[in-house]
Amino acid sequence: MKLTELREACKAAGLDARGTKAVLEERLKKGPERNTLMTHVPTAATAAAEEIVLSTTPDVRFRLGHCLNSLKIVPDESVRAIYLDPPFDSDRDYTLSVDSTVGFKDKWTGDEYELFIASTIDACFPKLAKNGTLFFHISADRMWIPEKILRAKFRYVTPIFWKRCRSKNNVKTKLGATIDILFRCTKIADPLFHLVHQPKDEKYLANSFKNKDDRGNYALGHLVTETTKKGYMYSFTIQERTFAPPSGWRIPKAELDVLASENRLHVPKGVDANLYKKIYLHENPGKPCTDLWDDIHSIGQGSEERKYPTAKPKKLLERVLLISTDPGDWVLDPMCGSGTTGAVAAALGRRCWLFDSNPDVIPIVRSRFDYTTTAATVATAATAAGAEAEAEAE
Repeated sequence: MKLTELREACKAAGLDARGTKAVLEERLKKGPERNTLMTHVPTAATAAAEEIVLSTTPDVRFRLGHCLNSLKIVPDESVRAIYLDPPFDSDRDYTLSVDSTVGFKDKWTGDEYELFIASTIDACFPKLAKNGTLFFHISADRMWIPEKILRAKFRYVTPIFWKRCRSKNNVKTKLGATIDILFRCTKIADPLFHLVHQPKDEKYLANSFKNKDDRGNYALGHLVTETTKKGYMYSFTIQERTFAPPSGWRIPKAELDVLASENRLHVPKGVDANLYKKIYLHENPGKPCTDLWDDIHSIGQGSEERKYPTAKPKKLLERVLLISTDPGDWVLDPMCGSGTTGAVAAALGRRCWLFDSNPDVIPIVRSRFDYTTTAATVATAATAAGAEAEAEAE
């Protein structure tokens, strides 16, 4: 068969139609039934879907079915944030416990995994708002293939490093794996972004807020630009001393004048020392969030109940959504597992699409919400969702 004929045959069989001639021939030979716990490509078997309508939270919608099918009902550029936590290509089977059948297979051959991730990103990309953010979650040792795909699709891709556990005391012959990566992917340089804060650690508290005045204990905040850069160039006089750093200031003079008028400047005793601003302990909500998240622990090291083998903690999803969305925004989790994203979105006043192809997750997602259930085919669900989207647009 010619390559074009092979592609048409794959499409007709509900298989991924991308790849070389040899890859497509092998794919047709295997067929769609290789993985029984988790179907990687949409087929006739996954076309029928059950939609769970969450009666107490109507703005969270869950559908069972492959995300490539389910994503068709999501209007383009309607989603402010996407949290994508796919299989990691870890070559293992996951279950909730040794005596549980709840879980999925994460075993792939050839270029299946790369095609799976690429097709998912291709389908998610048009659904994301222009100023939206996609967070792609992957283990540090499996990051290369997703990163390559994401950088080819998105203009801006930056990694966030999540230290999910403290240590690996049982590791003897290798370095303990404690880091997951969340790739923060955006279409533009300045997407919607809200600054959040990480908690102040004890060492920081003990060593930073040693100064004190009538207002309270305070730490010293830098005002002078580091020597490798050039800041705002001006001189500033306070308490009969003039400061004119060669590299300039971090803020305009007008802002420095305000700090001086409010007695929020720390004048050093040393002749050559820099001027600092006062950061008061009682006014400080914590340190501005960095790209190292070491203050959120995995479910296995916390008190949260694990509802699915690879479930992520609520605090992780809270941070993701607080950074990237406003109340009322739509959020999308195309491989939702236990539905943590939906539960957090509802608690924060966001709306959410939840999709998954694994029927094991139905009772788990239900357990997070009060619900009523309606059996529906993809066509019926798509019609209802399309009518809803048109009504909202009007």
